[in-house]
Amino acid sequence: MPPTEPESCVLRVACDDQPGLITRITGLIFEMGGNITENGEFVDPIQGRFFLRAAITGLDDDAGLSQALAELLPPGAEIDLDRKARKRVVLMATRELHCLGDLLIRAVSDDLPMEVQAVIANHPDLGSFAEALDLPFHCISHEGLTRQAHEARIAEKIDEYAPDVIVLAKYMRIFSAEFVRRYRGRLLNIHHSFLPAFIGASPYEQAWKRGVKIIGATAHFATEDLDEGPIIAQDIVPVSHTHGPAEMARSGRDVEKRVLARALRIILERRYFVTNNKTIIFD
Repeated sequence: MPPTEPESCVLRVACDDQPGLITRITGLIFEMGGNITENGEFVDPIQGRFFLRAAITGLDDDAGLSQALAELLPPGAEIDLDRKARKRVVLMATRELHCLGDLLIRAVSDDLPMEVQAVIANHPDLGSFAEALDLPFHCISHEGLTRQAHEARIAEKIDEYAPDVIVLAKYMRIFSAEFVRRYRGRLLNIHHSFLPAFIGASPYEQAWKRGVKIIGATAHFATEDLDEGPIIAQDIVPVSHTHGPAEMARSGRDVEKRVLARALRIILERRYFVTNNKTIIFD
């Protein structure tokens, strides 16, 4: 039987910058029996803020480390110690399969450290695909409902699964500010444009009319401000004058699913910090 891999956790620290922070943190982890297997640090010289992400094995006293760090670091330090190897995820979509399908295939093949709890959609089109993978599928139609009533039904279903992350995998409805606030920091959205360009609907038609030479996709946390949440991942593909809106959309689908999967991995592996509506990413 192969040896069991040691249980690991991820430590994230954000605080005011001071000399010697790395030595203090890593020395404390060593004293408590932990072994750092991956480490990344960044200092924002404009804000004067220090950020650290470390993967640790051999640590038995999570609460003890958190308390000791709080005493060791500058006042107001943000300390997050996460031991959950696989996160609970709910996927939401409308009718388009490419992003949802890509994530479900990655889940089945164990490519991402997550457990997909369910798929929620406002149309039934994708139900057979989810059910073929033995995943619960919930069609919660918006027809005949106010936005408030529809969102209440969605929230009730989401809360049944208590997900760590909710992925809007081409869910083509705009949520109210109240709904977004309810799941702040857990709503990952894919926007079919290289933000901040072409915000809102029909971005490929907007891009075609503007005569762009590249198109892209942006994965970001959803906030009350449409398409203006902290950006987690972006990518682009080249286009030319021969591409109409349909050809641009076709090329865009590939980059959308690639960007969404990358952003989800960053979240699942706790490789990000959010600061002033921007992100710091430790790839």
